[in-house]
Amino acid sequence: MSVSKLEEKLSKNQFVVTAELGPPKSASGDDLLKKIRQLKGCADAYNVTDNQTATVRLSSLAGSVFCLRENMEPIMQIACRDRNRIAIQSDVLGAHALGIRNILCISGDHQSFGNQPDTRNVFDIDSTQELMILKKMRDEAILWSGDKLQTPPSLFLGAAANPYGQPQELHLIRLKNKCIAGAQFIQTQSIFDLETFDDWINAILKQKILGNTKLIVGVLPVKSLKMTRFMANNVPGTIIPNYFIKRMSSALDEETEGLKIASETIEHLRNVKGVAGIHMMPVNWYSSVRPLLEKANLIPNP
Repeated sequence: MSVSKLEEKLSKNQFVVTAELGPPKSASGDDLLKKIRQLKGCADAYNVTDNQTATVRLSSLAGSVFCLRENMEPIMQIACRDRNRIAIQSDVLGAHALGIRNILCISGDHQSFGNQPDTRNVFDIDSTQELMILKKMRDEAILWSGDKLQTPPSLFLGAAANPYGQPQELHLIRLKNKCIAGAQFIQTQSIFDLETFDDWINAILKQKILGNTKLIVGVLPVKSLKMTRFMANNVPGTIIPNYFIKRMSSALDEETEGLKIASETIEHLRNVKGVAGIHMMPVNWYSSVRPLLEKANLIPNP
């Protein structure tokens, strides 16, 4: 039975790189394949988003299979927004049968942020309960109903966290609950305000919240001042400090400055205690990932 290479590397305390892939609004996988081949060889595993921004896209399951066909290890996102516990457990069994080992349990962007805000959400369970259910399937070979599984799935389970969530005390409790529920790795949203991030991780370390759970921190290279302002004003959970916007607005070349800031962020994160890796989130700037990782000497060995 194949195992998660991401899990193997993290268990050895090796610094990891993951990268995000956004499936298209299309029944064709051609656009996704183009992104996959741009990122191939850049990361230890590739996180396939699940209808991000509450917008209909090619499924995360299909996207993960496209990664497998290219010999790239996927991390399949499963959002509670769109599935009840029956569908989630069924999708996980199918994912395992297809060779997928890494699952990221998320609530999902609320439908009010998408282009169909009148959609009825599901939220039969939340992401913490999702972790509990999948852990039970893996460790006890039992579905949440109590039915025995003939073949249990082999899973490496992850969850998401927002270092800028307020009030911080409540968000730290939620993070601790996810770790207790079964999260083996935590992936954060993109980091721009490094000072606030440092305060957050110091609180995590002081309270010993993570335990054996590994923390992978999001890095998003911004391509332009326009993109920076859009994210600051429209992306939930994202905080971009004024000095960041000032640097982009005074830059002679916005792309060069965006790469420079991302490079500085990566170097900072590599030296923060408790950070086990970075998660590259290129949005529509996939060509930025390889040069950033090459500069940081973080391209994984074959």
